[in-house]
Amino acid sequence: MNDTAAARPINYQREIPDVLQAMGSVHRAMDGYGLERGLHHLVQLRASQINRCDYCIKLHTREALEDGETGTRLERLADWSQAADFSARECAALAWTEALTRLEPGAELGPLRARLREHFSDNEIGVLTSSVAMINLWNRIQVSRH
Repeated sequence: MNDTAAARPINYQREIPDVLQAMGSVHRAMDGYGLERGLHHLVQLRASQINRCDYCIKLHTREALEDGETGTRLERLADWSQAADFSARECAALAWTEALTRLEPGAELGPLRARLREHFSDNEIGVLTSSVAMINLWNRIQVSRH
């Protein structure tokens, strides 16, 4: 195998279709818990921005707009903490998303979890955490193809 062939991206749809199908099943299961789709979109888009996953940024921007999110809010998402466009509930979710995506050494999650509990039930926090985990998994799969 030459260097060019060895460096080509892996076609995961061909190589691990059952894994990708199972990942899709996780999303369908999360949808069953009722956490609003708009929040999923914000979380997925913000994590994708942090992870620099161009494919996922385009996908989640399109989906958010199709579901009624505004372009103005999406433009401000990268700097959400400085924008007045986001509710306290959304800000808590976005702070959690950033912490779980960046995984900074020594980060204290307790205060963020307490802030989440002001706006979400433990069930909703579980779904939100799962959403963050799944988008980080998808981002890494897609970025590995860059």
